[in-house]
Amino acid sequence: MIRVYNTLTKTKEDFQPLQAGKVGIYLCGPTVYAQSHIGHMVGPVIFDSIKRYLQYSGYEVTWVVNITDVDDKLIVKSCEQGISMEQLATEMTADYLTNLESLGVDQIDVMPRATEHMQHIIAFIESLVDQGFAYDVDGDVFFEVAKDKNYGHLSNRTLDSTQGEGGEAAARKRSANDFALWKSAKPEEPSWHSPWGDGRPGWHIECSAMSREILGEEFDIHGGGLDLIFPHHENEIAQSESASGAIPFSKIWMHNGLLRTSGATMSKSLGNAFSVNAALEEYSSDAIRLWILQSHYRTNPLLDKKLIATAERSMRRIRQTVDIESNDSGHPVDFRSYERRFIEAMDDDLNTPKALAAV
Repeated sequence: MIRVYNTLTKTKEDFQPLQAGKVGIYLCGPTVYAQSHIGHMVGPVIFDSIKRYLQYSGYEVTWVVNITDVDDKLIVKSCEQGISMEQLATEMTADYLTNLESLGVDQIDVMPRATEHMQHIIAFIESLVDQGFAYDVDGDVFFEVAKDKNYGHLSNRTLDSTQGEGGEAAARKRSANDFALWKSAKPEEPSWHSPWGDGRPGWHIECSAMSREILGEEFDIHGGGLDLIFPHHENEIAQSESASGAIPFSKIWMHNGLLRTSGATMSKSLGNAFSVNAALEEYSSDAIRLWILQSHYRTNPLLDKKLIATAERSMRRIRQTVDIESNDSGHPVDFRSYERRFIEAMDDDLNTPKALAAV
């Protein structure tokens, strides 16, 4: 029996999918406003391995990773570069996909883009307005957080301790905690027609609409980085469960750690990003994957070239062993005891460090 730590319940649980033998996974993907760095690959490598292990364990898995191709950051960056948001999103999405391919992340089944699901997003918002969970003010639509009695369950926050979005819309909201589902159009910004006027979706609603369209109102695993627990995933839960009444809309929440460099989380804004291309100039893709998986997925792996170099040496030993077995050396090794150790480790909250120790 596979046991997985659920961020929602704060405990390890027996993994029992909603539909016997089948698993649906949704992983929050990138906002494609700049080139990807090695930190963006941590989550995909981890969940690529999780899908592989679930398949190895006999499950049929559908894995979805979204692309956020309309967002404030995209608009700002496209204006800075003097190109359209669509062109910037297309170029940065291509960069992201190339990086995934270079690291052997090839298990993703569906990669929806927000701009391709605009009608689903608008319909989702309409259902929230119709049910009284959301309200519109001058073309902006907000989710009324006070209407969700379970708000804060994922992140262990109370309404008094949360702080809502600021900006121009703050004064028009019923509460500071309410968050935007639809933003009215501004001059020169991309927009779509809606019942509330031209505009574009808020960040949180995109994932709820796309996950429901592809995986249904309830599915098995929702994943993402630890930094997404609040407000993104908390808001996803609020709007998804309010719209459908299906609780929980994701049975298990799995959050991976964030790559750090000398104590700081890697980010483009800090200027400490290490590109995938630069990493591949020094190390093999297998070594980079091995280095990521040598940390438990819930910890924050350290970007240290010495650790990647050690993983490279480990990969050479693994390849040599595979070659020896493939060439029938006449001295066969009984791997059954190691396989048991590997399975026991992976069944215990996908403990890849222990599993790799067995390897």
